[in-house]
Amino acid sequence: MKKLITLIVNKRAFEVAVEPNRTLAQVLREDLGFLGTKVGCGIGDCGACTVVVDGRPVNSCLVLAVQVNGSEITTIEGVSEGAELHPVQEAFVEYGAIQCGFCTSGMILSAKTLLDRNSNPSEPEIRAALSGNLCRCTGYQKIVEAVHAAAGMMKK
Repeated sequence: MKKLITLIVNKRAFEVAVEPNRTLAQVLREDLGFLGTKVGCGIGDCGACTVVVDGRPVNSCLVLAVQVNGSEITTIEGVSEGAELHPVQEAFVEYGAIQCGFCTSGMILSAKTLLDRNSNPSEPEIRAALSGNLCRCTGYQKIVEAVHAAAGMMKK
């Protein structure tokens, strides 16, 4: 039996009737069209499905949509301001932290969440914040450099 829930996604409220076993990732992608939320492993290991729920990064493949009824959710589509990229996005482009792009939305959301609470993270803090996101292309160094650069850009 479907349940009517409200999700505030990227500052817009959506009412959605969902089956109780549907994940947040499924609802975001299939019902609401937020395709930047990728589904990789489906078991919470890769982080490709990372979104921010009430200020915390979560693996949306592990969260049932009914569990976040009434929550504020940010997907990669809600990070930029119109055509203007967020500093984290700018730094990822500038520092070559994007290769195939599959992990990028989760990486950016995890990095942004870190920088929102810690404007001057150390390299170990950056690596810890990104530890739930796997990248098979970059070797992580460019990603860490991009997050460090974004921290500087956000201070300006």
